[in-house]
Amino acid sequence: MNDAASRARLLALGLGGGVALWLVVLNFGALGAVVWRAEGLGALRGADWAAVRFTVVQALLSAGLSVALAIPIARALARRQFRGRGLLITLMGAPFILPTLVAVLGLLAVFGRSGLVNQGFEALGLARFNIFGLHGVVLAHVFYNLPLATRILLQGWAAIPAERFRLAATLGFRPQDNFRQLEWPMLRDLMPGAFLVIFLICLTSFSVALTMGGGPRATTVELAIYQAFRFDYDMGRAAMLALVQFGLCALAGVIAWRVALPSALGGGLDRPVQRFDVGTRGLRAWDSVLIVAGAVFLLVPLGMVALRGLPHIAGLPVEVWHAALRSLVVALGATAVTLAMALALSHAIITLGKGRGAVLEWLGLAALAASPLVIGTGLFLLIRPLANPRDFALVVTMLVNAGMALPFALRLILPGLRAELGTHGRLASALGLHGLARLRIVTLPRLRRPLGFAAGLTAALSMGDLGVIMLFAEREGATLPMQLYRLMNAYRQDDAAGAALVLLGASLLLFIVFERWGRGRAKA
Repeated sequence: MNDAASRARLLALGLGGGVALWLVVLNFGALGAVVWRAEGLGALRGADWAAVRFTVVQALLSAGLSVALAIPIARALARRQFRGRGLLITLMGAPFILPTLVAVLGLLAVFGRSGLVNQGFEALGLARFNIFGLHGVVLAHVFYNLPLATRILLQGWAAIPAERFRLAATLGFRPQDNFRQLEWPMLRDLMPGAFLVIFLICLTSFSVALTMGGGPRATTVELAIYQAFRFDYDMGRAAMLALVQFGLCALAGVIAWRVALPSALGGGLDRPVQRFDVGTRGLRAWDSVLIVAGAVFLLVPLGMVALRGLPHIAGLPVEVWHAALRSLVVALGATAVTLAMALALSHAIITLGKGRGAVLEWLGLAALAASPLVIGTGLFLLIRPLANPRDFALVVTMLVNAGMALPFALRLILPGLRAELGTHGRLASALGLHGLARLRIVTLPRLRRPLGFAAGLTAALSMGDLGVIMLFAEREGATLPMQLYRLMNAYRQDDAAGAALVLLGASLLLFIVFERWGRGRAKA
């Protein structure tokens, strides 16, 4: 190995090691700071165990329903080709990248006490129903995560080799035979992972429980942590709850890893998939019903947000626009930090190989099991001896958002980097391209698509985050989601509707700009 290659290897390991060290501080050091400040772990109360039970139940229901509903919708989309299909799939994926509060306002506009559904019930002489509680939390989580499950399963259908469907048609397979022999093995491989990701998202959810929980009987662990910090200032109990939550997430990961099986479909010739099991009129009608129902469920609440907010944008108070600017700064900063960490960690994982590299990969994914509120509090406790933590509220929010988005960015960038090294690694080394030159000339152009998607996803999620900032920001330092929550609590519904539309537009714009940049030179 020449000197340039050795220096590049050392640089990759050094940068990756620095990111790993920061992740240890972020995910575990912050929790340790909370435990140290609490001078031990506090005992959990009966209400805390009730929160644990509610959290597990709602996460199981939310993840199970999201994946179960995604299977027929993704299957219908995989079987059908129609004009506007790509746009519809993109729009149906919008709820996952949108701020949770915007999604909640959209659901309230449809299912709330004065929403479209209750208005229809009243017109029919039926009693109104209350959306708040377990069913409201599950509904919001399904609305938020159904697009993610659908996109994951759609990729699985697209990965089934076209030759398998051609052979199935030759053998006279019926749709149920195709499902049993071709589609079920793919689902068996993908469903545990999809369920795990959504379960972890629901397990650590904060905004949905805060707005849709409906009282002490519908409190999640994350919300109990917030209450212990904000109102009781009981660090020991909050730290114990965080440990319980981390243990639940770790257990879910082990179970999903043990259940998942490798795909046995093999490879193909990368030909376009042609389906021969979609010809009957009844099957076409059923697929159309599924696609329309999924689109209505996901898109009507967003349309209601736009309709209700548009007339009130011009009259929004100046505080909303200041909060929007703060959120934009936080989102762009979190995006830059996330991409830098994902690239550095991916290089180090590949350089170390399967054994030690797997440890770094696990560390990069560990944020899925951590509590953002505990991380934020731990960082503030570490800062407190040096400065006033409230002066760093936006910086800490940005760093925590970057850490929370890292697992998604890592799963997008790491496979692309492995493919780039496999196809261009030897040629780049033979040409003497190493370090920054190789990164600029070879790596970044090849990773432009996953980088763009990861940047858009991180920016959109960070733009709408309502978590750490709720603990520590003063009124004059609020981000747009926090300002929106305050408007909702103050029953300023017109201003809240306008602010929600601004937040919706900003999040979508960030995602579209970054994602289109990623597709800039790609035609497919």
